[in-house]
Amino acid sequence: MDHSISFTQAEWSVMECLWEEHPLTGREVTQRMQQRCGWSRSTTLTLLGRLETKGAVQSMTEEKGPKVFSPLLGREDAALQETEDFLSRVYHGSLSLMVSALTKKQALSRQEQDELYELLKGLEAERND
Repeated sequence: MDHSISFTQAEWSVMECLWEEHPLTGREVTQRMQQRCGWSRSTTLTLLGRLETKGAVQSMTEEKGPKVFSPLLGREDAALQETEDFLSRVYHGSLSLMVSALTKKQALSRQEQDELYELLKGLEAERND
Protein backbone atom coordinates (compact mmCIF):
# COMPACT_ATOMS: atom_id res chain seq x y z
CA MET A 1 0.00 0.00 0.00
CA ASP A 2 1.77 3.12 -1.15
CA HIS A 3 -0.78 5.75 -0.16
CA SER A 4 -1.95 6.74 3.27
CA ILE A 5 -5.43 5.75 4.36
CA SER A 6 -6.89 7.20 7.51
CA PHE A 7 -10.01 5.87 9.19
CA THR A 8 -12.75 7.47 11.22
CA GLN A 9 -13.62 5.68 14.45
CA ALA A 10 -16.66 4.13 12.76
CA GLU A 11 -14.61 2.94 9.79
CA TRP A 12 -12.05 1.46 12.17
CA SER A 13 -14.88 -0.57 13.80
CA VAL A 14 -15.91 -2.02 10.43
CA MET A 15 -12.29 -2.83 9.61
CA GLU A 16 -11.94 -4.64 12.96
CA CYS A 17 -14.94 -6.77 12.01
CA LEU A 18 -13.34 -7.69 8.66
CA TRP A 19 -9.91 -8.31 10.19
CA GLU A 20 -11.45 -10.79 12.62
CA GLU A 21 -13.07 -12.80 9.83
CA HIS A 22 -13.25 -12.44 6.06
CA PRO A 23 -14.60 -12.59 3.52
CA LEU A 24 -18.00 -11.60 4.87
CA THR A 25 -21.17 -10.80 3.00
CA GLY A 26 -22.70 -7.37 3.43
CA ARG A 27 -25.46 -9.01 5.44
CA GLU A 28 -22.93 -10.67 7.78
CA VAL A 29 -21.09 -7.38 8.34
CA THR A 30 -24.36 -5.52 8.99
CA GLN A 31 -25.49 -8.19 11.47
CA ARG A 32 -22.20 -8.01 13.37
CA MET A 33 -22.22 -4.21 13.46
CA GLN A 34 -25.86 -4.23 14.58
CA GLN A 35 -24.89 -6.47 17.51
CA ARG A 36 -21.74 -4.53 18.41
CA CYS A 37 -22.81 -0.95 17.84
CA GLY A 38 -26.55 -0.97 17.20
CA TRP A 39 -25.99 0.37 13.69
CA SER A 40 -28.59 0.16 10.96
CA ARG A 41 -28.01 -1.74 7.75
CA SER A 42 -27.67 1.50 5.77
CA THR A 43 -25.03 2.90 8.13
CA THR A 44 -22.86 -0.19 7.80
CA LEU A 45 -23.29 -0.40 4.02
CA THR A 46 -22.38 3.30 3.71
CA LEU A 47 -19.21 2.70 5.73
CA LEU A 48 -18.32 -0.35 3.61
CA GLY A 49 -18.74 1.81 0.51
CA ARG A 50 -16.48 4.53 1.93
CA LEU A 51 -13.83 1.94 2.86
CA GLU A 52 -14.01 0.49 -0.63
CA THR A 53 -13.59 3.96 -2.17
CA LYS A 54 -10.55 4.55 0.05
CA GLY A 55 -9.02 1.28 -1.14
CA ALA A 56 -9.07 -0.37 2.29
CA VAL A 57 -11.73 -2.96 1.40
CA GLN A 58 -12.55 -4.88 -1.74
CA SER A 59 -15.85 -6.43 -2.70
CA MET A 60 -16.49 -9.28 -5.05
CA THR A 61 -19.74 -10.74 -6.26
CA GLU A 62 -19.85 -14.44 -6.86
CA GLU A 63 -22.04 -15.69 -9.71
CA LYS A 64 -25.63 -15.48 -8.43
CA GLY A 65 -24.28 -14.89 -4.94
CA PRO A 66 -24.09 -12.00 -2.52
CA LYS A 67 -21.37 -9.37 -2.53
CA VAL A 68 -18.53 -10.35 -0.17
CA PHE A 69 -16.07 -7.96 1.48
CA SER A 70 -12.43 -8.45 2.44
CA PRO A 71 -9.84 -6.05 3.84
CA LEU A 72 -7.05 -4.94 1.49
CA LEU A 73 -5.05 -3.40 4.32
CA GLY A 74 -3.75 -5.53 7.18
CA ARG A 75 -4.43 -4.57 10.78
CA GLU A 76 -0.73 -4.12 11.62
CA ASP A 77 -0.20 -1.88 8.60
CA ALA A 78 -3.24 0.22 9.50
CA ALA A 79 -2.17 0.50 13.15
CA LEU A 80 1.36 1.52 12.15
CA GLN A 81 0.00 4.12 9.75
CA GLU A 82 -2.34 5.53 12.42
CA THR A 83 0.53 5.65 14.91
CA GLU A 84 2.83 7.43 12.46
CA ASP A 85 0.08 9.94 11.60
CA PHE A 86 -0.59 10.59 15.30
CA LEU A 87 3.10 10.91 16.11
CA SER A 88 3.63 13.34 13.25
CA ARG A 89 0.53 15.42 13.99
CA VAL A 90 0.77 15.63 17.78
CA TYR A 91 4.47 15.22 18.59
CA HIS A 92 6.09 16.53 15.38
CA GLY A 93 7.43 13.06 14.69
CA SER A 94 9.31 12.78 17.98
CA LEU A 95 8.85 9.40 19.63
CA SER A 96 10.91 10.47 22.65
CA LEU A 97 8.68 13.51 23.17
CA MET A 98 5.60 11.27 23.12
CA VAL A 99 7.10 8.74 25.56
CA SER A 100 8.20 11.58 27.84
CA ALA A 101 4.70 13.10 27.83
CA LEU A 102 3.05 9.75 28.52
CA THR A 103 5.37 8.80 31.36
CA LYS A 104 4.86 12.15 33.10
CA LYS A 105 1.13 11.43 33.37
CA GLN A 106 1.27 7.71 34.03
CA ALA A 107 4.13 5.83 35.64
CA LEU A 108 5.41 2.84 33.70
CA SER A 109 5.29 -0.51 35.44
CA ARG A 110 8.55 -2.38 35.94
CA GLN A 111 7.53 -4.79 33.17
CA GLU A 112 6.83 -1.92 30.75
CA GLN A 113 10.19 -0.35 31.59
CA ASP A 114 11.93 -3.68 30.96
CA GLU A 115 10.10 -4.10 27.63
CA LEU A 116 11.09 -0.59 26.51
CA TYR A 117 14.67 -1.20 27.57
CA GLU A 118 14.81 -4.48 25.60
CA LEU A 119 13.30 -2.74 22.57
CA LEU A 120 15.89 0.03 22.73
CA LYS A 121 18.73 -2.48 23.14
CA GLY A 122 17.45 -4.34 20.07
CA LEU A 123 17.33 -1.14 18.03
CA GLU A 124 20.87 -0.25 19.10
CA ALA A 125 22.11 -3.72 18.14
CA GLU A 126 20.49 -3.38 14.70
CA ARG A 127 22.15 -0.01 14.17
CA ASN A 128 25.56 -1.42 15.06
CA ASP A 129 25.27 -4.39 12.67
